Amino acid sequence: DLDGTLIDSAPDLGAAADKLRTDRGLPSLPLVHYRPMAGAGARGMLQLAFGITPEDASYNELRDEFFANYEAALTVLTHPFEGVPELVQALLRHPCAWGVVTNKMERFTHPIVQGMPLFETAGAVVCGDTTPHPKPHPARAPHRHYQRGHFENTKGAKVVVTTQDGERVTLTISTIEPLGVAEGAKSGSSLWHNAFRVTMTGAKGTNLPQGTYPVSVNGKQFDLFVVPVIRTTDTPIFEAIINRAYYRKAVA
Repeated sequence: DLDGTLIDSAPDLGAAADKLRTDRGLPSLPLVHYRPMAGAGARGMLQLAFGITPEDASYNELRDEFFANYEAALTVLTHPFEGVPELVQALLRHPCAWGVVTNKMERFTHPIVQGMPLFETAGAVVCGDTTPHPKPHPARAPHRHYQRGHFENTKGAKVVVTTQDGERVTLTISTIEPLGVAEGAKSGSSLWHNAFRVTMTGAKGTNLPQGTYPVSVNGKQFDLFVVPVIRTTDTPIFEAIINRAYYRKAVA
Protein backbone atom coordinates (compact mmCIF):
# COMPACT_ATOMS: atom_id res chain seq x y z
CA ASP A 1 0.00 0.00 0.00
CA LEU A 2 1.07 3.65 -0.28
CA ASP A 3 -1.00 6.35 1.45
CA GLY A 4 -1.30 5.81 5.17
CA THR A 5 1.11 2.86 5.09
CA LEU A 6 4.44 3.94 3.60
CA ILE A 7 3.84 7.69 3.36
CA ASP A 8 1.87 10.27 5.27
CA SER A 9 0.14 12.15 2.45
CA ALA A 10 -2.66 13.55 4.59
CA PRO A 11 -1.10 17.05 4.85
CA ASP A 12 -1.00 17.57 1.07
CA LEU A 13 -4.40 15.95 0.52
CA GLY A 14 -5.89 18.11 3.24
CA ALA A 15 -4.24 21.25 1.82
CA ALA A 16 -5.69 20.54 -1.63
CA ALA A 17 -9.17 20.22 -0.17
CA ASP A 18 -8.77 23.21 2.12
CA LYS A 19 -7.73 25.39 -0.82
CA LEU A 20 -11.16 24.75 -2.30
CA ARG A 21 -12.67 26.29 0.81
CA THR A 22 -10.39 29.31 1.09
CA ASP A 23 -10.72 30.04 -2.64
CA ARG A 24 -14.46 30.37 -1.98
CA GLY A 25 -14.08 32.62 1.03
CA LEU A 26 -14.72 29.87 3.56
CA PRO A 27 -12.57 29.53 6.69
CA SER A 28 -9.63 27.14 6.64
CA LEU A 29 -9.94 23.87 8.54
CA PRO A 30 -7.04 22.24 10.44
CA LEU A 31 -5.26 19.11 9.19
CA VAL A 32 -6.71 17.10 12.08
CA HIS A 33 -10.12 17.61 10.44
CA TYR A 34 -9.00 16.00 7.16
CA ARG A 35 -6.64 13.28 8.38
CA PRO A 36 -9.27 10.61 9.24
CA MET A 37 -10.41 10.47 5.61
CA ALA A 38 -7.02 10.82 3.88
CA GLY A 39 -7.23 7.25 2.64
CA ALA A 40 -10.60 7.85 0.98
CA GLY A 41 -9.22 10.15 -1.73
CA ALA A 42 -11.30 12.91 -3.30
CA ARG A 43 -14.57 11.51 -2.02
CA GLY A 44 -13.41 11.63 1.58
CA MET A 45 -11.74 15.02 1.28
CA LEU A 46 -14.78 16.65 -0.33
CA GLN A 47 -17.10 15.13 2.23
CA LEU A 48 -15.08 16.71 5.03
CA ALA A 49 -14.52 20.03 3.25
CA PHE A 50 -18.10 20.59 2.05
CA GLY A 51 -20.26 17.77 3.38
CA ILE A 52 -21.04 16.54 -0.14
CA THR A 53 -21.13 13.08 -1.74
CA PRO A 54 -20.70 11.91 -5.35
CA GLU A 55 -24.45 12.24 -5.80
CA ASP A 56 -24.34 16.04 -5.32
CA ALA A 57 -24.53 18.19 -8.46
CA SER A 58 -21.37 20.11 -7.58
CA TYR A 59 -19.30 17.01 -6.82
CA ASN A 60 -17.64 16.42 -10.19
CA GLU A 61 -16.56 20.03 -10.60
CA LEU A 62 -15.12 20.18 -7.08
CA ARG A 63 -13.44 16.79 -7.54
CA ASP A 64 -11.66 17.95 -10.69
CA GLU A 65 -10.55 21.15 -8.97
CA PHE A 66 -9.34 19.13 -5.98
CA PHE A 67 -7.31 16.90 -8.33
CA ALA A 68 -5.73 19.97 -9.92
CA ASN A 69 -4.84 21.43 -6.51
CA TYR A 70 -3.35 18.16 -5.35
CA GLU A 71 -1.41 17.50 -8.56
CA ALA A 72 0.21 20.93 -8.24
CA ALA A 73 1.54 20.18 -4.74
CA LEU A 74 1.96 16.43 -4.31
CA THR A 75 5.09 16.33 -2.15
CA VAL A 76 5.17 19.66 -0.33
CA LEU A 77 4.35 18.11 3.05
CA THR A 78 4.13 14.38 2.23
CA HIS A 79 6.81 12.27 3.89
CA PRO A 80 7.54 8.63 4.81
CA PHE A 81 6.20 7.43 8.11
CA GLU A 82 8.76 6.97 10.87
CA GLY A 83 10.60 3.67 10.50
CA VAL A 84 9.62 3.04 6.87
CA PRO A 85 13.03 3.93 5.33
CA GLU A 86 14.68 1.60 7.84
CA LEU A 87 12.18 -1.14 6.93
CA VAL A 88 13.05 -0.82 3.23
CA GLN A 89 16.77 -0.97 3.98
CA ALA A 90 16.20 -4.12 6.04
CA LEU A 91 14.38 -5.73 3.10
CA LEU A 92 17.26 -4.92 0.77
CA ARG A 93 19.83 -6.39 3.13
CA HIS A 94 18.21 -9.86 3.02
CA PRO A 95 17.88 -9.29 -0.06
CA CYS A 96 14.17 -8.96 -0.74
CA ALA A 97 12.50 -7.31 -3.74
CA TRP A 98 9.65 -4.96 -2.80
CA GLY A 99 7.11 -2.76 -4.51
CA VAL A 100 3.90 -0.75 -4.16
CA VAL A 101 0.30 -1.68 -4.96
CA THR A 102 -2.07 1.25 -4.52
CA ASN A 103 -5.46 2.41 -5.74
CA LYS A 104 -4.02 5.91 -6.22
CA MET A 105 -4.03 6.93 -9.89
CA GLU A 106 -0.81 6.97 -11.90
CA ARG A 107 -0.96 10.75 -12.49
CA PHE A 108 -0.48 11.24 -8.74
CA THR A 109 1.55 8.16 -7.81
CA HIS A 110 4.33 8.47 -10.38
CA PRO A 111 5.43 12.01 -9.44
CA ILE A 112 5.42 11.04 -5.76
CA VAL A 113 7.58 7.94 -6.16
CA GLN A 114 9.89 9.77 -8.57
CA GLY A 115 10.33 12.60 -6.11
CA MET A 116 10.95 10.59 -2.94
CA PRO A 117 14.23 8.68 -2.36
CA LEU A 118 12.27 6.04 -0.43
CA PHE A 119 11.08 4.49 -3.69
CA GLU A 120 14.40 4.38 -5.54
CA THR A 121 14.71 0.63 -4.98
CA ALA A 122 11.05 -0.34 -5.55
CA GLY A 123 10.85 -3.07 -8.18
CA ALA A 124 7.23 -2.39 -9.18
CA VAL A 125 4.60 0.31 -8.72
CA VAL A 126 1.00 -0.78 -9.41
CA CYS A 127 -1.49 2.09 -9.47
CA GLY A 128 -5.27 2.27 -9.38
CA ASP A 129 -5.51 2.64 -13.15
CA THR A 130 -2.53 0.42 -14.08
CA THR A 131 -4.76 -2.65 -14.42
CA PRO A 132 -8.50 -2.98 -15.11
CA HIS A 133 -9.19 -3.97 -11.49
CA PRO A 134 -8.77 -2.07 -8.20
CA LYS A 135 -7.10 -3.49 -5.14
CA PRO A 136 -7.50 -6.19 -3.74
CA HIS A 137 -8.30 -7.97 -7.04
CA PRO A 138 -5.71 -10.78 -7.53
CA ALA A 139 -4.82 -9.56 -11.04
CA ARG A 140 -3.02 -6.66 -9.40
CA ALA A 141 -0.51 -8.88 -7.60
CA PRO A 142 2.85 -9.63 -9.29
CA HIS A 143 2.93 -13.15 -10.70
CA ARG A 144 4.25 -15.18 -13.61
CA HIS A 145 2.31 -13.40 -16.37
CA TYR A 146 4.98 -11.00 -17.55
CA GLN A 147 5.40 -8.24 -20.08
CA ARG A 148 9.00 -7.45 -21.01
CA GLY A 149 8.50 -3.86 -22.08
CA HIS A 150 11.82 -2.14 -22.67
CA PHE A 151 13.71 -5.46 -22.40
CA GLU A 152 11.94 -7.05 -25.36
CA ASN A 153 14.39 -8.93 -27.58
CA THR A 154 17.38 -8.29 -25.32
CA LYS A 155 18.68 -11.87 -25.40
CA GLY A 156 22.07 -11.65 -27.05
CA ALA A 157 22.27 -7.90 -26.43
CA LYS A 158 25.58 -6.43 -25.31
CA VAL A 159 25.77 -4.98 -21.80
CA VAL A 160 28.48 -2.40 -21.24
CA VAL A 161 29.36 -2.24 -17.55
CA THR A 162 31.40 0.64 -16.12
CA THR A 163 33.43 -0.47 -13.10
CA GLN A 164 34.42 1.68 -10.12
CA ASP A 165 37.82 2.16 -11.76
CA GLY A 166 36.21 3.50 -14.91
CA GLU A 167 36.92 0.34 -16.91
CA ARG A 168 34.27 -0.61 -19.48
CA VAL A 169 33.45 -4.34 -19.54
CA THR A 170 31.24 -5.82 -22.27
CA LEU A 171 28.99 -8.78 -21.40
CA THR A 172 26.38 -10.63 -23.47
CA ILE A 173 22.88 -11.40 -22.14
CA SER A 174 22.18 -15.14 -22.39
CA THR A 175 18.92 -15.38 -20.42
CA ILE A 176 16.48 -12.83 -19.07
CA GLU A 177 13.49 -13.35 -16.77
CA PRO A 178 11.19 -10.59 -15.46
CA LEU A 179 10.78 -10.67 -11.70
CA GLY A 180 7.08 -9.91 -11.98
CA VAL A 181 4.41 -7.51 -13.22
CA ALA A 182 0.68 -7.55 -12.83
CA GLU A 183 -1.40 -9.26 -15.49
CA GLY A 184 -3.29 -6.71 -17.55
CA ALA A 185 -0.80 -3.90 -16.95
CA LYS A 186 -1.17 -1.36 -19.71
CA SER A 187 1.64 -0.37 -22.04
CA GLY A 188 3.62 2.59 -20.76
CA SER A 189 2.80 2.02 -17.10
CA SER A 190 5.53 1.80 -14.48
CA LEU A 191 5.03 -1.96 -14.31
CA TRP A 192 6.60 -2.29 -17.74
CA HIS A 193 9.80 -0.84 -16.31
CA ASN A 194 10.54 -3.02 -13.31
CA ALA A 195 13.21 -5.57 -12.52
CA PHE A 196 14.61 -8.49 -14.51
CA ARG A 197 16.93 -11.31 -13.53
CA VAL A 198 19.57 -11.90 -16.20
CA THR A 199 22.55 -14.11 -16.83
CA MET A 200 25.43 -12.77 -18.90
CA THR A 201 28.60 -14.21 -20.32
CA GLY A 202 31.92 -12.44 -20.49
CA ALA A 203 35.27 -12.93 -22.12
CA LYS A 204 37.77 -15.27 -20.48
CA GLY A 205 39.27 -13.64 -17.42
CA THR A 206 36.39 -11.16 -16.92
CA ASN A 207 35.77 -10.52 -13.24
CA LEU A 208 33.20 -8.28 -11.54
CA PRO A 209 32.86 -8.14 -7.76
CA GLN A 210 29.36 -8.13 -6.29
CA GLY A 211 27.92 -4.64 -6.42
CA THR A 212 25.87 -2.11 -8.37
CA TYR A 213 27.16 -0.78 -11.70
CA PRO A 214 25.88 1.77 -14.22
CA VAL A 215 25.31 -0.01 -17.52
CA SER A 216 24.14 0.62 -21.06
CA VAL A 217 21.75 -1.87 -22.71
CA ASN A 218 20.68 -1.26 -26.29
CA GLY A 219 21.68 2.36 -25.91
CA LYS A 220 19.61 2.91 -22.72
CA GLN A 221 21.12 3.63 -19.30
CA PHE A 222 20.28 1.40 -16.33
CA ASP A 223 21.70 0.21 -13.04
CA LEU A 224 22.85 -3.38 -12.64
CA PHE A 225 23.17 -5.34 -9.40
CA VAL A 226 25.72 -8.11 -10.04
CA VAL A 227 25.96 -11.14 -7.78
CA PRO A 228 29.07 -13.36 -7.58
CA VAL A 229 30.31 -14.91 -10.80
CA ILE A 230 29.57 -18.53 -11.67
CA ARG A 231 32.62 -20.19 -13.24
CA THR A 232 31.98 -22.64 -16.07
CA THR A 233 34.89 -23.90 -18.22
CA ASP A 234 36.62 -20.92 -19.82
CA THR A 235 33.57 -18.62 -19.97
CA PRO A 236 32.59 -16.67 -16.85
CA ILE A 237 28.85 -16.36 -16.32
CA PHE A 238 27.38 -13.54 -14.24
CA GLU A 239 23.97 -13.42 -12.61
CA ALA A 240 22.45 -10.02 -12.07
CA ILE A 241 19.30 -8.05 -11.43
CA ILE A 242 18.66 -5.12 -13.72
CA ASN A 243 15.93 -2.58 -13.09
CA ARG A 244 14.43 -0.35 -15.77
CA ALA A 245 12.40 1.72 -13.29
CA TYR A 246 12.49 5.41 -14.10
CA TYR A 247 14.51 6.04 -10.94
CA ARG A 248 17.36 3.89 -12.35
CA LYS A 249 18.20 1.99 -9.18
CA ALA A 250 19.03 -1.67 -8.73
CA VAL A 251 16.88 -4.02 -6.72
CA ALA A 252 19.12 -6.17 -4.59
